[in-house]
Amino acid sequence: MTDRLTHLDEQGDARMVDVGGKPVTERRAVARAVVRMSPETAKVVRAGDAPKGDVLGTARLAGVMAAKKTGDLIPLCHPIGLDHVDVEAAIDEDRGIVTLTATASVTARTGVEMEAMTAASVAALTVYDMVKGVERGVAIEEVVLLEKTGGRGGAWRR
Repeated sequence: MTDRLTHLDEQGDARMVDVGGKPVTERRAVARAVVRMSPETAKVVRAGDAPKGDVLGTARLAGVMAAKKTGDLIPLCHPIGLDHVDVEAAIDEDRGIVTLTATASVTARTGVEMEAMTAASVAALTVYDMVKGVERGVAIEEVVLLEKTGGRGGAWRR
């Protein structure tokens, strides 16, 4: 671990990291978001008959679209041409949990952790939006990076 934040210059001002000298490598990141709701709402999500329609299909699409816009959303994040983004959803009806797992990959000079985390975050927000008419108490409990590969730092796993 470095003792210096890479997005700060010597004066402590925010800056975009210069990745121009870094090698182009294959990079991949996986992130997860967990959404908690009542078991009854989770059943509505699984059935696909929420008032606003297909919750999980809409959340997957929103996550992919968000990943592609990460460079526009996070001020110092490099805009990159993604090779692939996927968002998978799993439902535990008994516990009232929807787990969204986003995977992003690229061949570039910079990683895709922020794209994977953005995809998972926006997918979770979309689940909330799609079911808030059914239940207001839905909570996004976690957004976390699970793993990354490629680049100077190599592989990392939570």
